[in-house]
Amino acid sequence: MPGTRRPLVSGNWKMHHNHFEAIQMVQKLAYILNPADHDVVDVSVHPPFTDIRSVQTVIESDEMRLVLGAQHCHFEERGAFTGEVSPGMLAKLNVALVIVGHSERREVFGETDDDVRLKAAAVLANGMTPIFCCGETREEREAGGTDAKVTGQVKAGLAGLSQDQMAGLVIAYEPIWAIGTGLTATPEDAQAACRVVRGVVAEGWGQSTADSVRIQYGGSVKPVNAPDLMMQPDIDGLLVGGASLDPDEFARIVAYHRLIG
Repeated sequence: MPGTRRPLVSGNWKMHHNHFEAIQMVQKLAYILNPADHDVVDVSVHPPFTDIRSVQTVIESDEMRLVLGAQHCHFEERGAFTGEVSPGMLAKLNVALVIVGHSERREVFGETDDDVRLKAAAVLANGMTPIFCCGETREEREAGGTDAKVTGQVKAGLAGLSQDQMAGLVIAYEPIWAIGTGLTATPEDAQAACRVVRGVVAEGWGQSTADSVRIQYGGSVKPVNAPDLMMQPDIDGLLVGGASLDPDEFARIVAYHRLIG
């Protein structure tokens, strides 16, 4: 079903922009984006927790066609978890998309596949959609272990979800070796990994479910490589890191469709 899944381009701001900068960022981004962009592409922004309320207010008061997202959450609704934020708290702020299992959460903060599975389920239980991340290290890639790593993460991290839950999911393939390094998977390599992801979903939840899942590519995405990546049949969107911090650059990424017709 290539071409029938609505593309999603997401900006992961990571630990950047205070709430004043965040307001300016979304205002400029909304001004730059062409209405025609929104007609064919969903665009989400994922600010730090301290910015979410400010960004929500601006998006809603100015009726911007931007989707509000978060970068992370805990899987419990409440409790003695100092420094954490629950999915219910995010849902009250009208957050629609939550990144779960980002490689930096896995590699830097030690999140396990089981942690990611619990978070994905909790996000769904609160009426939001997870952007479930998977991807291999450079060592795993060089050893030919990309397919096994991605397959294992998808099976373990999404175990127990129903077909309906899976059908609305977003999965982001983000090779760890390409994140923040300036290195980017070739469109063909990115497509190969995303095809594996879709195959895992088809095997576990059926082909119709796999046809509905949106799969993003993340890893040093720039305006120059966005069109070629988005031309691949199993790539339905982009998870953008550093380039999403500049509204002009991010808008050019969103406008990839103008270059590929």
